[in-house]
Amino acid sequence: MRIFRYNLINLLVVFLLIAGAAFGKNPVDKSTVPVDCKATPETRALFRNLKKIQDKQTLVGHHDATLYGHGWMGEDNRSDIKDVTGSHPALIGFDFALVTNKPSEMTRNRAGLLQRRIIETYNRGGVVAMCWHSDNPLNGGTAWVDTTKTVENTIKELLPGGMAHEKFKTSLRQISDFAKTCVGNDGKLVPMIFRPFHEMEGEWFWWGRPYRTQDEFVKVWRFTVEYLRDTLETHNLLYAYSPDCRFYTPEEFLTDYPGDDYADVLGMDNYWDFRPDGANDIKAAAGKMKIVSDLAQKKGKIAAMTETGLESIPDDKWFTQKLDYVLRSKKAKIAFVMLWRNDNRMKNHFYAPFPGHSSAPDFIEYYKMKHTLFENNLKNIYK
Repeated sequence: MRIFRYNLINLLVVFLLIAGAAFGKNPVDKSTVPVDCKATPETRALFRNLKKIQDKQTLVGHHDATLYGHGWMGEDNRSDIKDVTGSHPALIGFDFALVTNKPSEMTRNRAGLLQRRIIETYNRGGVVAMCWHSDNPLNGGTAWVDTTKTVENTIKELLPGGMAHEKFKTSLRQISDFAKTCVGNDGKLVPMIFRPFHEMEGEWFWWGRPYRTQDEFVKVWRFTVEYLRDTLETHNLLYAYSPDCRFYTPEEFLTDYPGDDYADVLGMDNYWDFRPDGANDIKAAAGKMKIVSDLAQKKGKIAAMTETGLESIPDDKWFTQKLDYVLRSKKAKIAFVMLWRNDNRMKNHFYAPFPGHSSAPDFIEYYKMKHTLFENNLKNIYK
C-alpha cells in the first residue's frame, strides 16, 4: 500500500510539472537555448554541443583558413593547418566585410569564394565563425581609424533617427540575405557564430569605447540582434561578445555587455599578453581566460578565445607551452580558440604553421592532444 501511494504521488508530481509547463508555469531554462528562440535545429544543436564540448575539449580554429594561406590562394580543399596535420581546423573564421564593404581588390579576389567555402565547411562537419570589419557607414572609411585625428561618434548615428541608420540597416540586410543563401547539401542553413563590434574597448575601430558611450553601444548591439533576428528573420546565427584583453575583473569584461538575452558566446581576443613586445605575460592571459570561462558558466553561455596568435610564431613551442597553458592551466572551460590568418602575400603575417615552418612539429603535438579538436574529430556537431 505504501509503495502504491508513493508511485501515485510521483505520477501526480509529473502530471503537475507537465501541466505547469503547458500553461507557462515552468519557463524554459534560458541557458539551454540560444538568444534566438526560433533558431534552426542545427543552430540550436551547435549551441548545445559547444557547451558540452567545452567541459573537456576545445575546438581549434583558424581565420580564413580555406580561402588562402602562406603563399597560396583559392585552392580547393586546402588549408595550411591541413597541410601540416592532415585535417582542416575544426572552426574556420570568415568576415562579413566581404559582403557589406565597398568593392576593393581584396573583396573582388575573395568574396566570390566566401559562400562556397562556408558551405564546404558545413558539409565536411566543421564550424563557421563570422567577424565583421565593417566599413564606417557614416563617412565611408574603413573599420580602422586614424587615432592622430579627431574620430567622430559613428555608433550613435546607427540608432533610429541617426544619420547612418538606414545605411546600417542596408548592411544588416546584406548579411541576412547572404546568411540565407548558405545552404548545405542536406538542404539546411549553415549555422554561423556572428561576432560583431569585437575588441570594442580599444581605440583602433570606429566602434571603440573612446568614441561613444556604453549606453549607445549596448543599444546598437541590441538593435543589431533584434533587426537580424526579429525583423529579417535570420535564424542561423549565434551571437558572440568579444572584448580585447584590457580587463582584469569580471566587471571590466562586462562593461559593454548587451545582456544575457543578446549574446550566446563570451569571448576574448588576446594578442597583447603573448607578444614579447607587449605584455608578454601568459599568466595574466590565463587569469583573464578563467574570468571569461567562469562568467560563461554562470550565465549558461559558450566561452571562447575568439582571436589570438603570435605573429610569425618565433617561439617553436608556442602552441604546447604557451597557448595550451593559457587555455587549460586554471581549468577554464573553453569551447574554441581562433588563430588569426595566414596572409598569402605578406611573408611574416601568419599565425598558424605551414609545412617547413619551425613550429610545425610542435603544432602536430598540439593536434595530437586529447583535448584539442580539429575538423576530423568532430562528430554530429549539428545533431
